[in-house]
Amino acid sequence: MRWQGRRGSRNIEDRRRMSAGKAGGLGGLGLIAVLLIGTFLGVDVSPLLQESGGGIVQPSSGELTQADKDAGQFVSVTLADTEEVWSDIFLTQSETSYRPATLVLFKGMTSSSCGGASGATGPFYCPGDNKIYLDTEFFTTLSKKFGAKGDFAAAYVVAHEVAHHVQNELGILGQANKIRAQVNQEQSNAISVRIELQADCFSGIWARRAQKRFGSLERGDIAEAMNAAKQIGDDTLMLNAGRVPMPHTFTHGTSDQRQRWFVIGYENAKLSACDTFSAKKL
Repeated sequence: MRWQGRRGSRNIEDRRRMSAGKAGGLGGLGLIAVLLIGTFLGVDVSPLLQESGGGIVQPSSGELTQADKDAGQFVSVTLADTEEVWSDIFLTQSETSYRPATLVLFKGMTSSSCGGASGATGPFYCPGDNKIYLDTEFFTTLSKKFGAKGDFAAAYVVAHEVAHHVQNELGILGQANKIRAQVNQEQSNAISVRIELQADCFSGIWARRAQKRFGSLERGDIAEAMNAAKQIGDDTLMLNAGRVPMPHTFTHGTSDQRQRWFVIGYENAKLSACDTFSAKKL
């Protein structure tokens, strides 16, 4: 991916010299247990962290390594690219203005309006404060633990979380989550899958438009994104954790589904092509 030398985003909130202390809720051992569950079973533990009461951010004496600085710059440029692409798409396809999200960089733990954020929760978008939370160490996890290597695999992760903000700006996310709160767990999971697959589709749109606007894609980049989508599919995560895949528990979609919707977005480059909620086949 060609990203060096381009402008970074102004919408970066860098908390990497801060650490989060617990204000209450889960004790130290309980918190560690929750984080281990998330890390080794591929489970999103953010709801558990949220119930524990969030956290408070405190100063830390930790210095940023050169790798930290490089990762931060990479994320900043990628975020800036999404801002330009989505601003154009909103004007041409929805006749509205795009309001960019803020991306919070942190190390270890921090707090959000949606609860605690940690390396175990993975990157996520919080509609409560319109912010994306990302510990760039996740890129190392993505590469070494999940086998999703390459800078465009990392860019896909950023683009996916930005896509959730796009859903929020379009009113899709709020409406979907409102319905999720009114149905049983299995139905809620099914809606969550459609939310996530649409975000993958929007990521495909971004990849196509970023190539057209910046010429940022290099040979093999799409393959890196497709591999990342494969490695973080619900079925693959469960199999790799030694568990039997149970479709009714899926919240993000299978590897095949995630790859398929990314390709749909990339090939069509239109918001209308990403209507996962009306699709009879995912």
